[in-house]
Amino acid sequence: MNPRFSFDRMIDEATLWIGANWLEIAIATAAGAAIYLLLNLVRGWSVKLCQRGEGAASWYSILGRAFGRTGQIFMILVAARLVVGYADAPAWLTTTIATLFTISAVFQGALWAREVVFGAIEHRMRDQEHNSRALMSALGIIRLLVTISLFAIALVVVLSNLGVNVTGLVTGLGIGGIAIGLAAQGIFADLFAALAILFDRPFRIGDSISYDKGAGSGTVESIGLKSTRIRGGPGEERIIANKKLLDFEILNTTRRLRNRFKFEFVIGYAAAPEVILKIPGLLRDAVESEGYTLIHGGVNGFVSSGISYDVEFESKEADFPPDARDRVTAAILSRFRDNDISFAYPTQVNLLAEKTKPDPPAQVREESGRA
Repeated sequence: MNPRFSFDRMIDEATLWIGANWLEIAIATAAGAAIYLLLNLVRGWSVKLCQRGEGAASWYSILGRAFGRTGQIFMILVAARLVVGYADAPAWLTTTIATLFTISAVFQGALWAREVVFGAIEHRMRDQEHNSRALMSALGIIRLLVTISLFAIALVVVLSNLGVNVTGLVTGLGIGGIAIGLAAQGIFADLFAALAILFDRPFRIGDSISYDKGAGSGTVESIGLKSTRIRGGPGEERIIANKKLLDFEILNTTRRLRNRFKFEFVIGYAAAPEVILKIPGLLRDAVESEGYTLIHGGVNGFVSSGISYDVEFESKEADFPPDARDRVTAAILSRFRDNDISFAYPTQVNLLAEKTKPDPPAQVREESGRA
């Protein structure tokens, strides 16, 4: 088809359409302008919404920034798409507006999604515990990866809506992504592990943790893009890759809701039965006098030196005072002394059999009788 002929035909159709529907076109134009102004007002309100939150990383601010990224072209095409059917527009005009609206909507959605993803990451990183320089610098890499991913998806969606066969493009992107992933799998593994720590929060800076079944322990000092630094009890600094650390079972002792202590003691077998029955009450009184809760205090079994007892008590606080066990032990000793109860000492008694002359054999006794 001759492009010149097609263009002239479009001009003729447009002239006839305007002449026959000038009133509807004027009303549709006014309605479109009103819709455009309303969308601008909504965008302006969303920008003001950014100032309502507690900071740049609040959800109000995140949503406000996302809608504040709405483009003028997108708003114009939204208004045109809503009013184009009112004036009985030509097919070519309706198709053109629909196509442009689809392209604009897809890329606008990618912009909104990017702002929400960035805002969600910043929302997680706003806490002072996670506000490390390494993770903040990693945000630039994350932004790049998210932007490339979202706009690559948007491009594929647009081409698919335009009737282009995107199978080869998707295959190429997939192969390229696999190649990059294999080449930098170590970097990506540590990066995603850092993001897992950031979002899942198994520990924070300042938490006391143990890992690898208790083989390592210490206080978290910093969480970086590739590794986490832990200060051990003796004072050494341990640097562990994020991925390796998350492969271990991590015990976070800072977040426990309560704390328990348990110890045992033994009293002698010479204790009277009424003393055995009296001891649990004394243990409860001693523990509760120090402000703790007795979980169990009673006979645990029999041992070689006496009757074994165990005492288990807890505090509703996360940490015990350093002298908690000392004070509870002193309270138990005081009550035992008041009731003349003594502890058993490890002793060993050796029983020696009396040495006697053995009886002679029966045959010897018979011969002696004959004699």
